[in-house]
Amino acid sequence: MAAFDIAKIDDVIHGRLRLGVMAYLADAEVADFNELKAVLQATQGNLSVHLRKLEDAGYVKIDKSFFARKPLTRVRLTGAGRKAFANYLAAIAKLVGE
Repeated sequence: MAAFDIAKIDDVIHGRLRLGVMAYLADAEVADFNELKAVLQATQGNLSVHLRKLEDAGYVKIDKSFFARKPLTRVRLTGAGRKAFANYLAAIAKLVGE
């Protein structure tokens, strides 16, 4: 355990909701806002704040449009986000000794 570096844990990803977004998008590729809200059991405001943090870090791309006159927000991982998530998982695996 002496070789573990806690600084390798990405603070942007490490929060429960942000980790959930990253894990979900790693599998789903793209998700709409309401889908993420339901899957993560988050409030609209809370999810918005966490998505903004991931977007500011360059980990997700958010596209806003309209569908049947209703706003549609779709979220997808960027290349940098996919790499950051892989690095995060590797750091956690090292922490637990895998």
